[in-house]
Amino acid sequence: MKTFFLIVPAFLLIIACSPKQETAKAGNYPETKKVDTVDTYFGTQVPDPYRWLENDTTKETGDWVKSQNDVTFAYLKNISYRDVVKKRIESLNDYEKLSAPFREGDYYYFYKNTGLQNHSVLYRKRGETGTPEVYLDPNTFSKDGTTAMRGVSFSKDGSMVAFQIARGGADWTDVIILKAVDKTLAEDTLRDVKFSGIVWKGNDSYYFSTYDKPKGSQLSAKTQNHKLYFHKVGSPRSQDKLIFEGRRYIGGYLTDDERFLVVSASVSTSGNELYVQDLSQPNSKLIAMVNNFDNNHGIIANEGSRLIIETNLNAPNSKVVWTDFSKPTFDNWKDLIPETENVLNTSTGGKKIFANYMVDVKTKVKQYDYNGKFERDIELPGIGTAGGFGGKEDYKELYYSFTSFTNPATIYKYNIASGQSTVFEKPKVQFNPDDYETKQVFYYSKDSTKIPMFIVHKKGIELNGKNPTWLYAYGGFNISLTPGFSTSRIVWLENGGIYAQPNLRGGGEYGEKWHEAGTKMNKQNVFDDFIAAGEYLIKENYTSSQYLAISGGSNGGLLIGATITQRPDLAKVAFPAVGVMDMLRYHKFTAGAGWAFDYGTSEDSKEMFEYIRKYSPVHALKPGTNYPATLVTTADHDDRVVPAHSYKFAATLQQSQAGTNPVLIRIDVNSAHGLSNLSKAIDMIADQYSFAWYNMGVLPPIAKEKM
Repeated sequence: MKTFFLIVPAFLLIIACSPKQETAKAGNYPETKKVDTVDTYFGTQVPDPYRWLENDTTKETGDWVKSQNDVTFAYLKNISYRDVVKKRIESLNDYEKLSAPFREGDYYYFYKNTGLQNHSVLYRKRGETGTPEVYLDPNTFSKDGTTAMRGVSFSKDGSMVAFQIARGGADWTDVIILKAVDKTLAEDTLRDVKFSGIVWKGNDSYYFSTYDKPKGSQLSAKTQNHKLYFHKVGSPRSQDKLIFEGRRYIGGYLTDDERFLVVSASVSTSGNELYVQDLSQPNSKLIAMVNNFDNNHGIIANEGSRLIIETNLNAPNSKVVWTDFSKPTFDNWKDLIPETENVLNTSTGGKKIFANYMVDVKTKVKQYDYNGKFERDIELPGIGTAGGFGGKEDYKELYYSFTSFTNPATIYKYNIASGQSTVFEKPKVQFNPDDYETKQVFYYSKDSTKIPMFIVHKKGIELNGKNPTWLYAYGGFNISLTPGFSTSRIVWLENGGIYAQPNLRGGGEYGEKWHEAGTKMNKQNVFDDFIAAGEYLIKENYTSSQYLAISGGSNGGLLIGATITQRPDLAKVAFPAVGVMDMLRYHKFTAGAGWAFDYGTSEDSKEMFEYIRKYSPVHALKPGTNYPATLVTTADHDDRVVPAHSYKFAATLQQSQAGTNPVLIRIDVNSAHGLSNLSKAIDMIADQYSFAWYNMGVLPPIAKEKM
């Protein structure tokens, strides 16, 4: 464990510890030109003066990015304790991290990070007791460390391996195929793959999905058409067999015995068609099990021709059913594990079904056999989040992880026959969980819906309304925010901060009904839930508006943008990250059209247009308003939520700000929707924490300790 000490002259310490540094004033920003672009929606004209920023490849946009970054990083550099914060985050992250091992052929593979490596390294050893050796090290893939490895996939007998290369965190990847034992290339690189795994059939062929790659970020009919291909190793791509196309998202996978190919096809982020093909029969065809997009389904296992399916058809919290391949359509499905009041997610391994239930956002796991016979409740280490319990059908032991807000993710080995768990790997983090407490509270939203929220802080903290509080949420796409540990969050907590995480409608915490209650014409519920969370924290004296920071990314960035425009007085500081900010045009870029199930689009109807326009962050900003101190964050290579969303929002907010709170945009270079490596992530968090404390007028104890 490394410990960092800062040694500076006494006179500099006085400057470093003063919270009254000279600040950049609102309005002191690079000029952003306006154009006369106007769109018409159902007879209503909507100006779009910053449309030119949508073209992120021009020199003009590049110059704007540089000028904004110059102002932002000069401001952040002026926060004298920023480097102290960064060094503390680095120190806490500097510990060895290991993944659970997995067996492929004669080898066991696992990931390891020695501490501050930008990317975890894949190791292998022959047998359980062999000597580990470096197998694939993504830290060597690029000079700047921004190229990552994704989607490692082994063939049936472990003799072949595929892995994907993502540059700058992009969604587009290249696929490398190796002979696993000696790591020699098996064929030329498979380029321009997106939203795909590599699914091996035997040891000489595989399935993958991709789009026709566009030249820019604008959508076209071709770029919305995902395609599933079958590829023979060593053959040219021109000979790939097209298996399925015509949907926005298509994924293929095989049952463990490789008898059945399963194809999931969807036009949005919720609901899928389901097709299955019996590969044991020559010239067999894909058969439709479900040919509508109303619900979510997936085949999780099979026994011969008997198919086991997880579905939320007539079961918003999901259930497990079975059918025979001879009668695969949903009218022949029979319950195996019925729906309960709690949301279900399943995994399989060792020919068992592991039912992972979410009970008020906390995990409970039950074990069943393939006939739906209950075998046991799995005893977990405490109240928190468990994940894993997956593996091949011949496995006798599985691995799972368990974490909470104050317990780093620990890996456990689980004996399937006995139900016994033993600690496999426990991280050695410089952190004492006994010094902190987590509570779950329930508060009421604007329409009296009861919303859960976790609150984490040091034990014995005084509820005096002056505690710096970080309020983080998401609220969309059926995604659940469960208890989880963040090493970097320790810095916020150990310096007297409070962390709060509400579970808003739009997420998946209480099933599909909870999800749909935050979609389309119900989207305002999400913003109301979040605003009510902030009001609860203020009412209960955890904090006050002066000491509240609100944060969210992607769909959560939209959440923060909408909150800023609807309640600019709620928080002192705001962090909208890679947000969907132009709701009238989001569906015209890259993956945007696939989000219409949650959002609707401005072209659906006049009613939908007016509803979306009202909360769209770019359009809801009002000149002459005192907005929070805001640090917008995005990346110049984001090919999911294109950076134009954040560019246009930041430019509009800078023009609208009437108060003295700064409005800055931090544009990460050579990164995409997710930060491309650990060092960039540490820089980002250090900037955010420093910006928050600085604008709250708080001198964090970490700065005082260096006096």
